[in-house]
Amino acid sequence: MAERVLKREQGNAANDDVPLTRARKIGRSSANARQTFDRKIIALVYDFDGTLSPRPMQEYTFLPKIGEDPKSFWEESNRLAREQAADPLITYMHLMYKKAKAKGVRIDREDLVALGRGVDLFPGVTEWFEAISTYVKLRAETSGVTLRHYLISSGLTEIIEGTPIYRHFHNVFASEYWFDPYDLPFPKRVITDTGKTQYLFRINKGIEDLRDNINQHMPEQNRPIPFSNMIYFGDGDTDVPSMAVMRKNGGHAIAVYPPGKPKAKCVELFKAGRIDFYAAADYRRGSDLFRRTCLLIDRILADIRVQEEIWRVQREVARGNSR
Repeated sequence: MAERVLKREQGNAANDDVPLTRARKIGRSSANARQTFDRKIIALVYDFDGTLSPRPMQEYTFLPKIGEDPKSFWEESNRLAREQAADPLITYMHLMYKKAKAKGVRIDREDLVALGRGVDLFPGVTEWFEAISTYVKLRAETSGVTLRHYLISSGLTEIIEGTPIYRHFHNVFASEYWFDPYDLPFPKRVITDTGKTQYLFRINKGIEDLRDNINQHMPEQNRPIPFSNMIYFGDGDTDVPSMAVMRKNGGHAIAVYPPGKPKAKCVELFKAGRIDFYAAADYRRGSDLFRRTCLLIDRILADIRVQEEIWRVQREVARGNSR
């Protein structure tokens, strides 16, 4: 991950005109020191399994490749985690490769990336990113507004890289393997349900290089992407911590459910105040999900305009007080 972030820092991200920069490059001693109002980045943050894709990504290609029935695999993985009081995510990452080795199937990083091409996506996902970008450009009414897409997933970075939508993400935070030093690949990074919230703060503070510590205090006015400029997309219980952080800090959240399937879990989240909206996972233009996302984007854009005007007035007052 660190290597990919460095590469992106050297140029523009795949879907915006603003190079990825760290907070120490962005931070300022005071809001009045700014020459332009630059808190104009809108961040759409997605879970993957169940949100952009109907099923866990491992079920499409990896488990069939090693001859494993998905239902049986997850039952065994969950049982082992309970018996050993182990982290369920570390358990599944270990069990995948343990079973692959037992079947005589060696899968390296390049194989996993190739397997990503076989992952199914919900209707409209591949067109979603450009359609939302076009909407933002039409509705911005102020220059310099930038849209970024982020992915935070407990799934595998390597598989995500093989999907056709990987290029649209400004950054991807997902579980990952170490390969070279081990006969069996060893978990390098595991992103749990609660661990996802760390990455929301990294986006908020502009500290996206995972080698950099995010625990130092940073004044709200120095954070490049306010939570109020962020929307989180998730599908259920595993996304509750992220949804709660977003809403508590002034951000937004949308829950999705498979088209034609029960939406009871989303209704629960709405009643509990965890989300702004819910909708079927239909990402095509004109769907409820597209329309409700655009409503939240309209609110964010209006707030950006208000905050920019407040910033202008503050500068006028500061200049008047200096004479």
